[in-house]
Amino acid sequence: MGPLNITCVGILLRPSTPELKDKFYEIKEIFERHDIEVIIDTISGGMIDVMGQEFDIMCESADMLVTLGGDGTLISAVRRSVKHEIPVLGVHAGKLGFLADFTIEELDAFIPKLRSGDFRLDRRAMLQATIESADSVREIVAFNDIVMTRPSISKMIHLETSVDDQPFNTYYGDGVIVSTPTGSTAYNLSCGGPVLFPLTQVFVLTPISPHSLTQRPVVLPGQYEIEVKTPDISALAIVDGQDMYEFGAGDTIKIHLATESAQLIHRSEFNYFDVLKEKLNWGE
Repeated sequence: MGPLNITCVGILLRPSTPELKDKFYEIKEIFERHDIEVIIDTISGGMIDVMGQEFDIMCESADMLVTLGGDGTLISAVRRSVKHEIPVLGVHAGKLGFLADFTIEELDAFIPKLRSGDFRLDRRAMLQATIESADSVREIVAFNDIVMTRPSISKMIHLETSVDDQPFNTYYGDGVIVSTPTGSTAYNLSCGGPVLFPLTQVFVLTPISPHSLTQRPVVLPGQYEIEVKTPDISALAIVDGQDMYEFGAGDTIKIHLATESAQLIHRSEFNYFDVLKEKLNWGE
């Protein structure tokens, strides 16, 4: 990687965790030791009584974002900042994450490596979705997955999908997961979907408890667009497990890979398969 000229970083903390205050000051002190200004977003700041900046303004000022929390904190930061094309580094505030893989103790030695170009910047595919209904059009970005599912446990859902305007499949069951390579080790994996290498430009459709034994996950090239409709009155689209949207008969969801990529900062020696071993006991 080319060197990153870092003069200012924006910090986001895991929500509803005021006990992260001391760790925030620790991170702030480390960056300031390297003459790097630290700003915090207003929500995180409000949580620990520190003056913060509104998120989008912070992204315009900062050269990179640092999240302190878990993978959920990092995913939320990436989704909100992707339009600013700003790299994100995840510090875990507990156990190692798939995405948040730095400890606070490693930051001090890593900052000179950022400045000399001795790091990796992974560009990871994201999903762009459009929910079209009679009276609205909603644009959504997802980093892990979009899950289309039933609103109540007693009902099966019926989803009709087409790929690039060609009828593709009709799913009966608990729903369908559309997952990015990054999200492949999340809900997709627990529903029998494949592990996708995170830097590939593909996405996967995985049925959730399908009513037919012939339904299997399908990996599609990134240039395709899928369209999902349901004859059901009410269904749910859940984005990265964080946001929920209702859709139903007459509505259409179109999903394709986003033009913007998430930019994640890792060490040069970062190895995806080591993380799989650590987190999932991969290959043991």
